[in-house]
Amino acid sequence: MVLVQAEKEQIKNIVEISKRAFLSDVFVGSNEAGGPPEYDSVAWHESMRADGHLLQAMEDGMLVGAAILFWHETVNILYVGRIFIDDVYHKKGYGIALMHCIEHIYPQVKEICLETPIWNVRTNSFYKKLGYIEQKRENEMVYYKKTL
Repeated sequence: MVLVQAEKEQIKNIVEISKRAFLSDVFVGSNEAGGPPEYDSVAWHESMRADGHLLQAMEDGMLVGAAILFWHETVNILYVGRIFIDDVYHKKGYGIALMHCIEHIYPQVKEICLETPIWNVRTNSFYKKLGYIEQKRENEMVYYKKTL
């Protein structure tokens, strides 16, 4: 898998993948269909792309997912705003490959932080499996950190 800056012409495809990925959350604990704020917004994803935060995940030339990352250069901390894999690729190792790419995209990063909803059984077990350590629970969210 390769993680590269999102291409403007891929934004609509990325948003469609985001919608499919997050709509599947109803199968892992969500009470309703939907996703995080702006998960279905072309304008928001374009803004994330323009600011350099949106990266597209490519496997053998195919778009399989994306990540929104915020690198705090002064303290060498990377915050994972969100990741998503097209639901047709769920449970096939693409999420793990995406996280490995994220963990190596900025070699100087010493720590990666992220959060996920308490109710999301899939993501909580996923991050723990990858070595992320729970830091706290607050406002229906679980906060994780991994030191590299």
